[in-house]
Amino acid sequence: MLTDPLELLAKPVREAVLERFGGLAETQRATIPHVLNGENLLLMAPTGSGKTEAALLPIFSELLVNRDLRPVAALYITPLRALNRDLLERMAWWSQRLDLTVAVRHGDTAPSERRAHTLRPPMLLITTPETLQSLLTGRVLRSHLANVRYVIVDEVHELATDKRGAQLSLALERLRRITGRDFQIIGLSATVGSAEEVARFLVGPGRSCRVVRVPLPKGFSVTILFPVPGPEDRELAEYLGVAPDVAARLNAIRALVEVHQSTLIFTNTRPLAEILANRFKALDEAFPVTIHHGSLSRDRRLEAERDLKYGDLKGLICTSSLEMGIDVGRVDLVIQYNSPREVTRLVQRVGRSGHRIGQESKGVVIVMDSDDALEAMAIARRAKAMELEPTEVVRNPLDVALHQIAGLLIEYGEVRKDELLRFLRSSYNFRDFPEEDLDLVLAFASSIGLLRVQGDRVTRPPNPKVLYSYYFDNLSMIPEERQYLVVEEGTNEPVGILDESFVAEYGEVGTRFILGGRPWVILSLSGDRIYVAPLREGEGAVPSWVGDEIPVPFEVAQEVGSIRRRYAEMRRSGVDVDAAVSVLAAEYSVPEQDMRRALAEVEAHLNLGIPVPTDREVLVEGAGEFVVVHHCGGLRINRTIARLLVTHLAEELGSPVSVQSDPYRIVLRSKLLEPEAVVEAIPRLLSEDLMRRAIEGSGVFRRRLIHVARKMGVVGKETSLLDVSARQLVEALRGSAPYVEALRFTSVTDYDWPGTRREL
Repeated sequence: MLTDPLELLAKPVREAVLERFGGLAETQRATIPHVLNGENLLLMAPTGSGKTEAALLPIFSELLVNRDLRPVAALYITPLRALNRDLLERMAWWSQRLDLTVAVRHGDTAPSERRAHTLRPPMLLITTPETLQSLLTGRVLRSHLANVRYVIVDEVHELATDKRGAQLSLALERLRRITGRDFQIIGLSATVGSAEEVARFLVGPGRSCRVVRVPLPKGFSVTILFPVPGPEDRELAEYLGVAPDVAARLNAIRALVEVHQSTLIFTNTRPLAEILANRFKALDEAFPVTIHHGSLSRDRRLEAERDLKYGDLKGLICTSSLEMGIDVGRVDLVIQYNSPREVTRLVQRVGRSGHRIGQESKGVVIVMDSDDALEAMAIARRAKAMELEPTEVVRNPLDVALHQIAGLLIEYGEVRKDELLRFLRSSYNFRDFPEEDLDLVLAFASSIGLLRVQGDRVTRPPNPKVLYSYYFDNLSMIPEERQYLVVEEGTNEPVGILDESFVAEYGEVGTRFILGGRPWVILSLSGDRIYVAPLREGEGAVPSWVGDEIPVPFEVAQEVGSIRRRYAEMRRSGVDVDAAVSVLAAEYSVPEQDMRRALAEVEAHLNLGIPVPTDREVLVEGAGEFVVVHHCGGLRINRTIARLLVTHLAEELGSPVSVQSDPYRIVLRSKLLEPEAVVEAIPRLLSEDLMRRAIEGSGVFRRRLIHVARKMGVVGKETSLLDVSARQLVEALRGSAPYVEALRFTSVTDYDWPGTRREL
């Protein structure tokens, strides 16, 4: 007979569990025996299913029973300071009940608290990956970290896919050197596309990690809403000065918020969240919703979280800042404004509702047009089937490698080259790190005075302050994103702010864009200012938040193309509109009228005898100065093809070609361009040399190079994309470690050269 997991816990913990919860949740029952058995594990379970306690209860039990354990015995690492704050509040009860010390340490921790941590270290220390970097080099705290036996990484999916994760994996290897032994590691996540890959990232090469999946009997429902403007919406549209379909979406959100107690309204970008919040303010100043995103002050975010939690608000308009488990109380509905772009994102966001064990997660996606509707339908189907995007860890980032080498030199003074290579390869992200990459990094670091290479020994530089400054100035791998003031030429009046991500891709003289609801054209760029003139009409204008967009995956865009193709095939074979719509509406669990509206453009193409762009057919069409390539390729592949086309065609024509792209089309603009020239160019794009030139000529690459150069100690944080020096930087760093890293990272992060090569 199997032992009840509750009985495996120390008596004080058992009693506390019964007092607090009345018993163990399914997630805890599935996890506790493995943790007590000393296994490394990745726990995947829905939001609100008790994951945190599943990891901590058996550790609390061990802390009470095992007298050999000394503080700091356990580290709890989260990607957000706000999660640390929430966790400390939740742990306060357990800490008092079990007489165990718990503390939080991050960049904002007061000096008095830091001293207390040094003098009286807690048994459980809650921190972030960035703060761990500084703890590893602290003389006294290092001696306390030598006692670590358990490491918990919360929201591990947030770290696994970026450079913060690569940095954390090496930090944990440094921690192993301090402890002199291995420690048990537990990863927590609600949503992971590739569980085995994340498990390998978590523990590193050569270690085992059990994956525990807990699919709780918790419903997951997603409804697609494609609002049709009615008389009320037209009235509101006139009052607000917006289009009737915008007013229809606002009224749909208002109606949903009014009939639910607590609603999270997710947008894909911060500017869109601001626009939505401003429209609600104009609609009704007293309507109980406000905004929450990472650019707001900490106090404003805290106030918004508290107001929703205690019922002073009925809704928060938010971005990815609330995707993770920040405590905002019980949420009974999630609204996603426009398609969520990715399956994983929809699952994560909708999972924030029904945030109690056994409650249904309920989501509504409000869509704005045909592409948006079909995309949301494809994503919702994939979410229900749990067909998540694969998780891809960052491979061999050179800026992370340099920072961690600097950390080792601060800790040990000197390290042999072969030891450095072994150290780097002990991380899953760097498991096949080439020796020539290490030589490239060391040569660069030596050239700027960060370290010295003497034969096979790497040592601190003659002036160690340079090394220390570099290390502590770059604890975070999150890139610093600048913002640019947009000013109207002539009047010198400020128009608004553009993010660096937009300026990198579209910040060129002649670009038309929309900001503050109006179309503008860029006249000149200087320092941190962009000078513009108003346009009478916004034809070809890019929304100002597009540089910040979540990338639609190739597979989702292909499914949109497949829905179009299947409808077209049914219609061409004689099936009438109602029957064809009915088949697809049933398959995607949406109302027939919404499917009919989503396919109206396809029907119009068929009626005019125009080919329909699908997952199997690419359509190229010309209209005046514009040539449009309709291709269901997803954002990154279409962006790559667009960049290749514009580079090749500009070289062929001897004249610049402007371009915009989205997941379903590439729009080229030039007076000299014909559709036939574009069709002929496509087979010629399969060239590594063209790809390199295309990326090197992009603003996106300059942006990444500045980010990497900052992280590798070459330029200060004040360097701007718009500086002449940014272009000079490209030439100055060509062939160096920052240049190689920026080129590699851009080609697989902002662009998708491997995927494009397969598609071409």
